[in-house]
Amino acid sequence: MVPPSPKKRRTGLILGIVGGGVGVLVAIVVLLALIGLKAESGFPEAKMRLTLPKVLLDEKYELTEDLSDSEGQKIADEADGAWDAKVTAGVVGRYSLGGDETKGTLVVSGMYGRFKNTGEARDNMMKGAAEGDGATLGVAPKDFDLGITITCEVLTQEQLGTKTTLPVCGWADPNTGASVAEVAAETMTQDPSDVDLEAAARNTLKIRSEMIKAIG
Repeated sequence: MVPPSPKKRRTGLILGIVGGGVGVLVAIVVLLALIGLKAESGFPEAKMRLTLPKVLLDEKYELTEDLSDSEGQKIADEADGAWDAKVTAGVVGRYSLGGDETKGTLVVSGMYGRFKNTGEARDNMMKGAAEGDGATLGVAPKDFDLGITITCEVLTQEQLGTKTTLPVCGWADPNTGASVAEVAAETMTQDPSDVDLEAAARNTLKIRSEMIKAIG
């Protein structure tokens, strides 16, 4: 029996980020690869889930807003019908640097469940973010092997005559996938080529470890 075509080909989310007093629109996209039609078999076991801790990155960032019930639900709804994903829930949170959004903001946007094609999904996250409204790719995606693969890129956006530099990283594994975007006052005006993507990838790995919890 041939499964039905996917209802939607990707799930995307555009969030407004405030950092250093400047409003920035960034596409935080969790995209699942939908290549052809295959039987629904061989899904990994659901062992892990994503959470939104009160603090992230060794307590550097504090949770400002949990958007999982609204924007997170959109992620889950839009992923419904994908042959290579069984989504349990979407998770979206906005964090502020030391509780002060004028100093820095971090946004995490992801989902958990049972996923195939994780490499393709991770690549498509970066592609989707770069195609967000007003976004320009400043540094092409680069993979970092840190036990798992973290992919990072640098985007730029111009708003009200101000250009903002924005590193975006993402991961995808059999149970979880998410994008992380960070706007810090001291780095938002950096030249894209000066952004330390390896440091961003290591921060993302740390964030992942703090967000993932075992089911049960």
